[in-house]
Amino acid sequence: MKHKVKQNLRYMKKNYMLYMLVLPALILTFIFKYVPIYGLLIAFKNYNPLQGILGSEWVGFEHFSRFLSSPNFMNLLVNTLKLSVYGLLLGFFPPIILALSFNLLASDKLKKRLQLILYAPNFISVVIIVGMLFLFFSNKGPVNSIYEFFTGKTLPFLTEPDFFRPLYIFSGIWQGIGWSSILYTATLSNVSPELIDAAKIDGANVLQRVWHVDLPAIKPVMVISFILAAGGIMSVGYEKAYLMQTTMNLPSSEIIATYVYKVGLQSGDYSYSTAVGLFNSVINLILIVVVNQTVKKLNDGEGL
Repeated sequence: MKHKVKQNLRYMKKNYMLYMLVLPALILTFIFKYVPIYGLLIAFKNYNPLQGILGSEWVGFEHFSRFLSSPNFMNLLVNTLKLSVYGLLLGFFPPIILALSFNLLASDKLKKRLQLILYAPNFISVVIIVGMLFLFFSNKGPVNSIYEFFTGKTLPFLTEPDFFRPLYIFSGIWQGIGWSSILYTATLSNVSPELIDAAKIDGANVLQRVWHVDLPAIKPVMVISFILAAGGIMSVGYEKAYLMQTTMNLPSSEIIATYVYKVGLQSGDYSYSTAVGLFNSVINLILIVVVNQTVKKLNDGEGL
Protein backbone atom coordinates (compact mmCIF):
# COMPACT_ATOMS: atom_id res chain seq x y z
CA MET A 1 0.00 0.00 0.00
CA LYS A 2 2.80 2.41 0.98
CA HIS A 3 4.71 1.48 -2.15
CA LYS A 4 1.67 2.27 -4.29
CA VAL A 5 1.22 5.66 -2.60
CA LYS A 6 4.88 6.53 -3.13
CA GLN A 7 4.62 5.45 -6.75
CA ASN A 8 1.58 7.69 -7.27
CA LEU A 9 3.33 10.62 -5.62
CA ARG A 10 6.36 10.16 -7.87
CA TYR A 11 4.09 10.05 -10.90
CA MET A 12 2.29 13.24 -9.82
CA LYS A 13 5.61 14.99 -9.20
CA LYS A 14 6.87 13.94 -12.60
CA ASN A 15 3.70 15.11 -14.40
CA TYR A 16 2.89 18.11 -12.20
CA MET A 17 2.29 20.33 -15.24
CA LEU A 18 -0.64 18.17 -16.31
CA TYR A 19 -2.18 18.49 -12.86
CA MET A 20 -1.69 22.25 -13.00
CA LEU A 21 -3.91 22.28 -16.10
CA VAL A 22 -6.63 20.47 -14.15
CA LEU A 23 -6.31 22.72 -11.09
CA PRO A 24 -8.52 25.62 -12.34
CA ALA A 25 -11.35 23.19 -13.13
CA LEU A 26 -11.03 21.61 -9.67
CA ILE A 27 -11.10 25.02 -7.98
CA LEU A 28 -14.20 26.11 -9.92
CA THR A 29 -15.93 22.80 -9.19
CA PHE A 30 -15.16 23.17 -5.49
CA ILE A 31 -16.41 26.77 -5.37
CA PHE A 32 -19.62 26.29 -7.34
CA LYS A 33 -20.50 22.68 -6.48
CA TYR A 34 -19.23 21.94 -2.97
CA VAL A 35 -19.20 25.28 -1.15
CA PRO A 36 -22.97 25.80 -1.73
CA ILE A 37 -23.62 22.50 0.12
CA TYR A 38 -23.13 24.54 3.29
CA GLY A 39 -26.45 26.26 2.47
CA LEU A 40 -28.33 22.96 2.90
CA LEU A 41 -28.29 23.67 6.64
CA ILE A 42 -31.20 26.01 5.91
CA ALA A 43 -33.40 22.95 5.37
CA PHE A 44 -32.97 22.00 9.03
CA LYS A 45 -33.51 25.50 10.44
CA ASN A 46 -36.05 28.30 10.54
CA TYR A 47 -33.83 30.49 8.45
CA ASN A 48 -33.80 34.19 9.22
CA PRO A 49 -31.63 36.33 6.88
CA LEU A 50 -30.88 38.75 9.72
CA GLN A 51 -29.59 35.98 11.99
CA GLY A 52 -27.72 34.08 9.29
CA ILE A 53 -27.54 30.34 8.74
CA LEU A 54 -25.70 29.47 11.97
CA GLY A 55 -27.73 31.90 14.08
CA SER A 56 -31.14 30.64 12.93
CA GLU A 57 -33.21 28.27 15.08
CA TRP A 58 -32.57 24.52 14.55
CA VAL A 59 -35.80 22.59 13.82
CA GLY A 60 -34.44 19.27 12.51
CA PHE A 61 -36.75 17.44 10.10
CA GLU A 62 -39.77 19.66 10.71
CA HIS A 63 -39.84 21.05 7.16
CA PHE A 64 -39.50 17.58 5.65
CA SER A 65 -42.43 16.33 7.75
CA ARG A 66 -44.43 19.37 6.72
CA PHE A 67 -43.86 18.61 3.03
CA LEU A 68 -44.52 14.86 3.29
CA SER A 69 -47.75 15.46 5.18
CA SER A 70 -48.98 18.33 3.01
CA PRO A 71 -52.04 17.73 0.78
CA ASN A 72 -49.99 18.75 -2.26
CA PHE A 73 -47.28 16.11 -1.77
CA MET A 74 -48.79 13.20 -3.72
CA ASN A 75 -50.00 15.42 -6.57
CA LEU A 76 -46.56 17.05 -6.91
CA LEU A 77 -44.76 13.72 -6.76
CA VAL A 78 -47.06 12.02 -9.28
CA ASN A 79 -46.92 14.96 -11.69
CA THR A 80 -43.12 15.07 -11.50
CA LEU A 81 -42.76 11.31 -11.99
CA LYS A 82 -45.21 11.20 -14.89
CA LEU A 83 -43.51 14.06 -16.68
CA SER A 84 -40.05 12.53 -16.18
CA VAL A 85 -40.83 8.86 -16.78
CA TYR A 86 -42.92 9.52 -19.88
CA GLY A 87 -40.24 11.88 -21.15
CA LEU A 88 -37.55 9.23 -20.55
CA LEU A 89 -39.49 6.39 -22.17
CA LEU A 90 -40.60 8.42 -25.18
CA GLY A 91 -37.44 10.48 -25.61
CA PHE A 92 -34.69 7.90 -25.07
CA PHE A 93 -34.90 5.99 -28.36
CA PRO A 94 -35.56 8.75 -30.99
CA PRO A 95 -31.95 10.11 -30.83
CA ILE A 96 -30.63 6.55 -31.22
CA ILE A 97 -32.87 5.90 -34.22
CA LEU A 98 -31.83 9.25 -35.72
CA ALA A 99 -28.12 8.48 -35.27
CA LEU A 100 -28.55 5.05 -36.86
CA SER A 101 -30.42 6.67 -39.77
CA PHE A 102 -27.66 9.25 -40.25
CA ASN A 103 -25.10 6.46 -40.26
CA LEU A 104 -26.90 4.73 -43.14
CA LEU A 105 -26.99 7.81 -45.36
CA ALA A 106 -24.59 7.50 -48.27
CA SER A 107 -24.43 11.23 -49.04
CA ASP A 108 -22.27 13.15 -46.57
CA LYS A 109 -23.56 16.44 -47.96
CA LEU A 110 -27.18 15.50 -47.27
CA LYS A 111 -26.23 14.20 -43.83
CA LYS A 112 -24.60 17.51 -42.86
CA ARG A 113 -27.60 19.52 -44.02
CA LEU A 114 -30.04 17.33 -42.10
CA GLN A 115 -27.86 17.50 -38.99
CA LEU A 116 -27.75 21.29 -39.20
CA ILE A 117 -31.55 21.45 -39.40
CA LEU A 118 -32.11 19.00 -36.55
CA TYR A 119 -29.45 20.49 -34.25
CA ALA A 120 -30.79 24.04 -34.61
CA PRO A 121 -33.82 23.72 -32.22
CA ASN A 122 -31.44 22.93 -29.33
CA PHE A 123 -30.16 26.51 -29.50
CA ILE A 124 -33.62 28.05 -29.22
CA SER A 125 -34.31 29.31 -25.69
CA VAL A 126 -37.04 27.75 -23.56
CA VAL A 127 -38.96 31.03 -23.59
CA ILE A 128 -39.08 31.00 -27.40
CA ILE A 129 -40.14 27.33 -27.45
CA VAL A 130 -43.01 28.01 -25.06
CA GLY A 131 -43.96 31.09 -27.07
CA MET A 132 -44.12 28.94 -30.20
CA LEU A 133 -46.34 26.43 -28.39
CA PHE A 134 -48.73 29.19 -27.32
CA LEU A 135 -48.71 30.61 -30.84
CA PHE A 136 -49.33 27.33 -32.67
CA PHE A 137 -51.73 25.70 -30.20
CA SER A 138 -53.86 28.66 -29.14
CA ASN A 139 -57.57 28.72 -29.97
CA LYS A 140 -56.85 30.82 -33.08
CA GLY A 141 -53.54 29.14 -33.89
CA PRO A 142 -52.79 27.13 -37.03
CA VAL A 143 -53.20 23.73 -35.35
CA ASN A 144 -56.66 24.56 -34.06
CA SER A 145 -57.56 26.23 -37.36
CA ILE A 146 -56.79 23.02 -39.26
CA TYR A 147 -58.63 20.93 -36.68
CA GLU A 148 -61.63 23.27 -36.79
CA PHE A 149 -61.68 23.08 -40.60
CA PHE A 150 -62.18 19.31 -40.50
CA THR A 151 -64.26 18.93 -37.32
CA GLY A 152 -65.96 22.28 -36.78
CA LYS A 153 -64.61 22.65 -33.23
CA THR A 154 -61.38 23.55 -31.41
CA LEU A 155 -59.38 21.80 -28.70
CA PRO A 156 -58.22 23.52 -25.45
CA PHE A 157 -54.55 22.59 -25.81
CA LEU A 158 -53.28 25.29 -23.45
CA THR A 159 -55.93 25.07 -20.74
CA GLU A 160 -56.87 21.38 -20.54
CA PRO A 161 -54.61 19.52 -18.01
CA ASP A 162 -54.58 16.38 -20.19
CA PHE A 163 -52.79 18.23 -23.00
CA PHE A 164 -49.99 19.67 -20.84
CA ARG A 165 -47.80 16.55 -20.69
CA PRO A 166 -47.97 15.68 -24.42
CA LEU A 167 -47.09 19.27 -25.36
CA TYR A 168 -44.26 19.41 -22.81
CA ILE A 169 -42.76 16.03 -23.72
CA PHE A 170 -43.04 16.09 -27.50
CA SER A 171 -41.80 19.67 -27.77
CA GLY A 172 -38.81 18.60 -25.67
CA ILE A 173 -38.15 15.63 -27.93
CA TRP A 174 -38.35 17.88 -31.00
CA GLN A 175 -35.96 20.37 -29.44
CA GLY A 176 -33.37 17.89 -28.21
CA ILE A 177 -33.46 14.93 -30.59
CA GLY A 178 -30.74 16.24 -32.88
CA TRP A 179 -28.38 17.36 -30.13
CA SER A 180 -28.87 14.14 -28.15
CA SER A 181 -27.94 12.06 -31.19
CA ILE A 182 -24.46 13.62 -31.46
CA LEU A 183 -22.89 11.20 -28.97
CA TYR A 184 -24.32 8.17 -30.77
CA THR A 185 -23.33 9.56 -34.18
CA ALA A 186 -19.75 10.10 -32.98
CA THR A 187 -19.62 6.56 -31.59
CA LEU A 188 -20.92 5.07 -34.84
CA SER A 189 -18.30 6.99 -36.83
CA ASN A 190 -15.61 5.00 -34.99
CA VAL A 191 -17.03 1.60 -35.97
CA SER A 192 -14.39 -0.36 -37.85
CA PRO A 193 -15.08 -0.36 -41.61
CA GLU A 194 -13.80 -3.95 -41.64
CA LEU A 195 -16.81 -5.04 -39.55
CA ILE A 196 -19.19 -3.35 -41.98
CA ASP A 197 -17.44 -4.90 -44.99
CA ALA A 198 -17.50 -8.32 -43.33
CA ALA A 199 -21.23 -7.98 -42.68
CA LYS A 200 -21.84 -7.07 -46.32
CA ILE A 201 -19.75 -9.99 -47.53
CA ASP A 202 -21.74 -12.33 -45.28
CA GLY A 203 -24.90 -11.10 -46.96
CA ALA A 204 -26.29 -9.07 -44.06
CA ASN A 205 -29.07 -6.67 -44.99
CA VAL A 206 -29.46 -3.19 -43.52
CA LEU A 207 -31.44 -4.30 -40.46
CA GLN A 208 -29.01 -7.13 -39.71
CA ARG A 209 -26.08 -4.76 -40.01
CA VAL A 210 -27.73 -2.33 -37.59
CA TRP A 211 -28.56 -5.13 -35.13
CA HIS A 212 -25.21 -6.95 -35.19
CA VAL A 213 -22.74 -4.11 -35.85
CA ASP A 214 -24.13 -0.67 -35.04
CA LEU A 215 -26.15 -1.40 -31.89
CA PRO A 216 -23.35 -3.33 -30.12
CA ALA A 217 -21.03 -0.39 -30.87
CA ILE A 218 -23.29 2.17 -29.16
CA LYS A 219 -24.53 -0.15 -26.40
CA PRO A 220 -22.08 1.19 -23.71
CA VAL A 221 -23.10 4.77 -24.52
CA MET A 222 -26.78 3.79 -24.38
CA VAL A 223 -26.29 2.21 -20.95
CA ILE A 224 -24.54 5.26 -19.50
CA SER A 225 -27.09 7.65 -21.01
CA PHE A 226 -29.98 5.59 -19.63
CA ILE A 227 -28.48 5.44 -16.12
CA LEU A 228 -27.90 9.21 -16.04
CA ALA A 229 -31.36 9.92 -17.45
CA ALA A 230 -33.04 7.54 -15.00
CA GLY A 231 -31.05 9.04 -12.12
CA GLY A 232 -32.36 12.48 -13.06
CA ILE A 233 -36.01 11.47 -13.16
CA MET A 234 -36.90 13.90 -10.38
CA SER A 235 -34.78 16.71 -11.83
CA VAL A 236 -37.37 18.33 -14.06
CA GLY A 237 -36.41 21.95 -14.67
CA TYR A 238 -38.99 24.46 -13.49
CA GLU A 239 -38.51 26.95 -16.33
CA LYS A 240 -40.47 25.28 -19.11
CA ALA A 241 -43.18 23.86 -16.83
CA TYR A 242 -43.59 27.24 -15.13
CA LEU A 243 -43.82 29.10 -18.44
CA MET A 244 -46.40 26.64 -19.78
CA GLN A 245 -48.55 26.88 -16.67
CA THR A 246 -51.99 28.42 -16.81
CA THR A 247 -54.61 28.61 -14.08
CA MET A 248 -56.53 25.84 -15.85
CA ASN A 249 -53.75 23.26 -16.30
CA LEU A 250 -52.25 23.49 -12.79
CA PRO A 251 -53.49 19.99 -11.79
CA SER A 252 -50.98 18.55 -14.30
CA SER A 253 -48.35 21.28 -14.59
CA GLU A 254 -47.57 21.86 -10.91
CA ILE A 255 -44.41 19.82 -10.21
CA ILE A 256 -41.87 19.83 -7.38
CA ALA A 257 -39.52 22.22 -9.21
CA THR A 258 -42.22 24.87 -9.80
CA TYR A 259 -43.47 24.39 -6.24
CA VAL A 260 -39.97 25.03 -4.86
CA TYR A 261 -39.67 28.16 -7.02
CA LYS A 262 -43.00 29.54 -5.85
CA VAL A 263 -42.52 28.71 -2.16
CA GLY A 264 -38.88 29.76 -2.03
CA LEU A 265 -38.53 32.81 -4.24
CA GLN A 266 -42.10 34.13 -4.44
CA SER A 267 -43.25 33.38 -0.88
CA GLY A 268 -39.83 33.72 0.79
CA ASP A 269 -40.07 30.45 2.74
CA TYR A 270 -36.42 29.57 2.16
CA SER A 271 -36.09 26.78 4.74
CA TYR A 272 -39.13 24.88 3.53
CA SER A 273 -38.21 25.21 -0.16
CA THR A 274 -34.64 24.07 0.58
CA ALA A 275 -36.01 21.02 2.39
CA VAL A 276 -38.21 20.16 -0.58
CA GLY A 277 -35.27 20.61 -2.97
CA LEU A 278 -33.03 18.43 -0.77
CA PHE A 279 -35.70 15.73 -0.66
CA ASN A 280 -35.79 15.84 -4.46
CA SER A 281 -32.00 15.50 -4.69
CA VAL A 282 -31.89 12.56 -2.26
CA ILE A 283 -34.52 10.70 -4.30
CA ASN A 284 -32.42 11.34 -7.44
CA LEU A 285 -29.31 9.94 -5.74
CA ILE A 286 -31.17 6.81 -4.64
CA LEU A 287 -32.59 6.33 -8.13
CA ILE A 288 -29.24 6.61 -9.88
CA VAL A 289 -27.63 4.10 -7.48
CA VAL A 290 -30.52 1.62 -7.83
CA VAL A 291 -30.67 1.93 -11.62
CA ASN A 292 -26.90 1.59 -11.91
CA GLN A 293 -26.87 -1.61 -9.81
CA THR A 294 -29.82 -3.02 -11.74
CA VAL A 295 -28.20 -2.30 -15.11
CA LYS A 296 -24.94 -3.89 -13.93
CA LYS A 297 -26.76 -7.12 -13.10
CA LEU A 298 -28.56 -7.15 -16.45
CA ASN A 299 -25.55 -6.03 -18.50
CA ASP A 300 -22.75 -8.37 -17.41
CA GLY A 301 -21.41 -5.99 -14.76
CA GLU A 302 -21.19 -2.95 -17.05
CA GLY A 303 -22.51 0.32 -15.65
CA LEU A 304 -21.23 3.68 -14.50
